[in-house]
Amino acid sequence: MKCLMKYQWVKLPRNCMPEGKGVMGAWARLASRAAFRKGQALYCGHINDVSPGMWSGGVVGLKSILGIKIRSKALEMLQILSDMGYIEYTLDEKTKKLTYTITDWVLKCSGEACMDGAVYATEGYGFLCLPRNITERLAEQQYKFEESDAWLDLWCHTVFEETNNVFSFLAPEVQYGKYGAVLTLEALSQRWGWEKTKVWRFFQKHGDVFALYRLPSSYGCLIFNKLYPVGTEVSMPTQEDIVSILNEIRILGANTQKKGSGHEHLNRIVAWYSRRLTGDMAEETCQSGTPKRVALLNPIIRAYLSLCRSCKKCRYDCKDSSIYPGAVMETRKIRGPCMSVDITKIAKEFFVHE
Repeated sequence: MKCLMKYQWVKLPRNCMPEGKGVMGAWARLASRAAFRKGQALYCGHINDVSPGMWSGGVVGLKSILGIKIRSKALEMLQILSDMGYIEYTLDEKTKKLTYTITDWVLKCSGEACMDGAVYATEGYGFLCLPRNITERLAEQQYKFEESDAWLDLWCHTVFEETNNVFSFLAPEVQYGKYGAVLTLEALSQRWGWEKTKVWRFFQKHGDVFALYRLPSSYGCLIFNKLYPVGTEVSMPTQEDIVSILNEIRILGANTQKKGSGHEHLNRIVAWYSRRLTGDMAEETCQSGTPKRVALLNPIIRAYLSLCRSCKKCRYDCKDSSIYPGAVMETRKIRGPCMSVDITKIAKEFFVHE
């Protein structure tokens, strides 16, 4: 499944929760155990009416979901999430019944089609619809991110086959905004309220999820999401593939007026020329309903860009790595890259006979 910038949510598997401390890690655990459809849920012998994004039970169940053993700390985390606007909860002091509701729940992915089975999601099964802007309020409030906050911040900014980001056609990539395909550790450190060395240690620790590729010079880096579910097998790109695409983008943007730093200029030309490199593969896939092959190797791209730019009858086959014309009905006229040729007037020396 494509995850483009125009979509307001991303997928988070329930067996892949954020690691470490932080409010977003707690939010993800609460959301992953909430009801995915309206109905009646059974908990500890009690039957409670619930709606999508809602959970009803007791404090013991809350401690189990959050992984916190102390009752006061579990309720404290619940209050923090409530103050930030992530959840709403009620606690009956007499019956000890606790109910919370996820305020950022994506109703379009609430499981209306799955009317059979339990109302509550099964732990470790399926995926959670994660709003893409779920961590923005932390950044706007200049909140100092913790480990799970940074982890989820990268995850919810993952894109796949985004037409304005040619690198996302290689594998799911982290992108912040339209001009944020190429990142820097300095920008992430400012966003998360960390030192640059702490950001580097974070990627060293979570390299099994987020792969960091450093670009030449002072351009920055690319971050790919290894575990993001796309419905098909995706292998991580090599450094040679990335450098090859980077060189093509620089060639296309050679005459573009430079504004800002080299990193900012690169982000602009990536957004401007990605459609040209990919051939708008994402929209073609949606229209045809069949998967398309993406050719991103340097020799193929150079041939596609340098030969026959103005010829509309030529076709490009990335499987055979060749550029060839359409079928010609008249045998006397065989079309070359840019002109018609009469085969009967070609010297015989150019032909090889068996």
